[in-house]
Amino acid sequence: MDRNDILRRIRYALNITDLKVIELFALAGRTMERSELETCFSKEGEEGYVECSDEVLGCFLDGLIIWKRGPRGETSEATVLPKDRLSNNDILKRLRIALELRDEDLIAIMGLAGVTVSKPELSALFRKFGHPNWRICGDQFLRNFLAGLTSKYRVV
Repeated sequence: MDRNDILRRIRYALNITDLKVIELFALAGRTMERSELETCFSKEGEEGYVECSDEVLGCFLDGLIIWKRGPRGETSEATVLPKDRLSNNDILKRLRIALELRDEDLIAIMGLAGVTVSKPELSALFRKFGHPNWRICGDQFLRNFLAGLTSKYRVV
């Protein structure tokens, strides 16, 4: 799934303003200018489109966690994972942490998107990579989760 699309969908689902998004980046220790932010929200093919990096998306998600749950212990530095690619599993896990979602909440959110998922299927997405029961979170699953978030948190 396109990182710009993920950023746009989360922002829309949680009804976060541009100024708040800039604040979220600041909470994660990254300075974000409004012009740079607009390029992250642009769609592919639009003028000014720049692909959103994993580092930018990771900072946004970390800022969201800090905003919703408070700084972590003694430090409030960003916790961007030191790997090349931010996976859909990582994105789902960070959203779960930020919004303090339990298994039942995740199942209900997926139900709002018209998808039935069991607890074992769900727990497999949050296992450590390499575990025998670990499963990859596909683009469609993440897309449905974000659609369910929109149904739950955004009054239309």
